[in-house]
Amino acid sequence: MQPILSCRDVKVSFNGFQALQGVDLTVYPQEVRFLIGPNGAGKTTLLDVICGKTKASDGEVVYRETENIRRLQEHQIVHLGITRKFQAPSIFANLTVWENLELSLKQKRSLWAVMRARLIKEDKEKMEAMLGRIGLAHQRHQQAGMLAHGQKQWLEIGMQLMQEPEILLLDEPIAGMSETERYKTGELIHEISQNCSVLIVEHDMEFVRNFSKQVTVMHEGRVLCEGTMAEIQQNEQVAEVYLGRRESAC
Repeated sequence: MQPILSCRDVKVSFNGFQALQGVDLTVYPQEVRFLIGPNGAGKTTLLDVICGKTKASDGEVVYRETENIRRLQEHQIVHLGITRKFQAPSIFANLTVWENLELSLKQKRSLWAVMRARLIKEDKEKMEAMLGRIGLAHQRHQQAGMLAHGQKQWLEIGMQLMQEPEILLLDEPIAGMSETERYKTGELIHEISQNCSVLIVEHDMEFVRNFSKQVTVMHEGRVLCEGTMAEIQQNEQVAEVYLGRRESAC
């Protein structure tokens, strides 16, 4: 199987500090891959590089084995099929859930044109299906700012999925959620992976154990090891730098 995303010797420097020191990472279609590691390991910086928010100083970020996207702008990368959800929900609080999804539809029109346009039947069907998928069908007419925290997170995930991405990047998606919300989010991630690869930065080890397929451990800007969670837990280096030192994950 050909990888959908390959990071090759990716390096990032901030005023002399080497945030990423030659990271290699491969993501395959329909994969759920977690990035774990202590604070400062470079996990979020790697997501920033992939989505174009931060420019790598060296290396390659290759999409579908054909295009090096390292120097592309964020909107160009979204157009190719890679979307990013940051840790804090980014939604239109004064608009309804339905209106948020409507503005997120994948289309080549200006924001003003989208707001004035009538939805075609296919668009409405996509939005109805997404409401069911993220569990917000009964909240469609509710102002997004009035949703519970977990519901806001699901709405933004739905907004990203309306772009029909092939890779979805998530940064600590369960932060601040209840146990029930965490489980539902894990189930949603695995449902998403049927059509879209998901790359997730996460600190909650129980969540990673329950919902990971593949795990990449990062430490001091490098990839320490990769494998299933069971394999990761048997790795002595991981136990030393991360799993065995809970204070590092705080």
